[in-house]
Amino acid sequence: MSSPTDQQLPQQQGPDAGSPASGSLNTKDLRRVLGSSLMGSVIEYYDFILYATAAALIFDKVFFANLGPGVALFASFGTLAVGYVARPLGGILFGHYGDRIGRKKMLVLSMLMMGFATVAIGFLPTTAQIGVLAPVILVTLRFVQGISVGGEWGGATLMALEHAPAHKRGFAAAFANAGGPAGGLLATFVVSGVSAATGDQFLVWGWRIPFILSAVLILVGMLIRLKVAETPVFQELEQEAARRQQKQRTPLMDVLRLHPRVVVLTLIASLGFYCCQGILTSWGVSVAVQSGVERSDVLNLKGVAAVFTIIVCFYTARLSDRIGRRTVLTIGGVGGILFAFPALYLMHTGAVWAFAIAVIVGNGVIQGFLAGPIGAYISEQFPANVRYTGASLAYQGAATLGAGFTPMIATALVMLAGGSYLFVGFFWIGILAMGLVAVRMSREGAELSPKRH
Repeated sequence: MSSPTDQQLPQQQGPDAGSPASGSLNTKDLRRVLGSSLMGSVIEYYDFILYATAAALIFDKVFFANLGPGVALFASFGTLAVGYVARPLGGILFGHYGDRIGRKKMLVLSMLMMGFATVAIGFLPTTAQIGVLAPVILVTLRFVQGISVGGEWGGATLMALEHAPAHKRGFAAAFANAGGPAGGLLATFVVSGVSAATGDQFLVWGWRIPFILSAVLILVGMLIRLKVAETPVFQELEQEAARRQQKQRTPLMDVLRLHPRVVVLTLIASLGFYCCQGILTSWGVSVAVQSGVERSDVLNLKGVAAVFTIIVCFYTARLSDRIGRRTVLTIGGVGGILFAFPALYLMHTGAVWAFAIAVIVGNGVIQGFLAGPIGAYISEQFPANVRYTGASLAYQGAATLGAGFTPMIATALVMLAGGSYLFVGFFWIGILAMGLVAVRMSREGAELSPKRH
């Protein structure tokens, strides 16, 4: 069901991610590129997801303690949503310059911005110390985080995908996507370790340590990222533009004018992945703690689930190189629909084993199926000259609607239903069903051959 615009993609692309330019890299160079994409994403998402963990367990008590428990948690999740609102803007800004002056420059800038915002949160005075100014500054720093991570994903994905051979693009792009759960894993274990070490002082000053530690990670990440070369695809685009003496483009206008259908389909297709994340790893964490599961157990199990997500992510990404992105995404979507209500029931029991099943199967396996091929799936829908902008706009738009607002929506739906999670289940299934339809309406981007079927 591809539109005429979709069918013209190969001609519009110019240099493609599977062009011979990618073959000029030796194995060592390719390993460096993939390692840089993974490490950079780990650091960015450590910072970003660290905030999500703090929003679920800490900030309602530190910055909104003057509100009632339910309202304080809602307000805390509201600051979390600010970062997701900023992500599409970050995707547009970084995508614009990433498509015009290069992927690498934007990745260096995004890491610097994220490091500044995260460390600043670690030193931020509480509401008890400076009043309402504290949550105002917190929201501002969260906005900067959102801009940064909004530009990170597209650049990290394209650095990997555009360096890789055509038949390994799915696997290569997964290195950027795996940075999300890996960064979440690191953030979870750091918070858990600091919580255990500081005990009763955790909510007083201990929570600041994981944020301040980001400075060390940023320094390591910058040393790695600066050694990686610009992608061969972008280099060819620059050379082609110079030969033709082309005028400076506006990638966003090109995307919206030539590829609006692709933007909508890829955005909807990505919603299921982020809805799972929002329900299971943000809202579900607070539900489990409120239901009686120990905070340390919740954080540790969340970390274990992240390990499963990383493993499944790489497996399904490689699988998508063989059987197609759409097939793998369909399996994940169907699995999510079937597991939605069982997961919600398990999260509300108050039993450690029940939460373990919910988060490992839901976040580890199902989200892994959705996360593995999503980077390559989205990127391959757009031509190379607007790929950073188009892919970032769709993916970050889904992040905003899916993960950014899902915890707030779930909290509101539970209150609306008088404490029942019935509405949350229907909401979750509806998002996954929409994603399935969008995936099936998209074209297949993987370059499959009979040998790989």
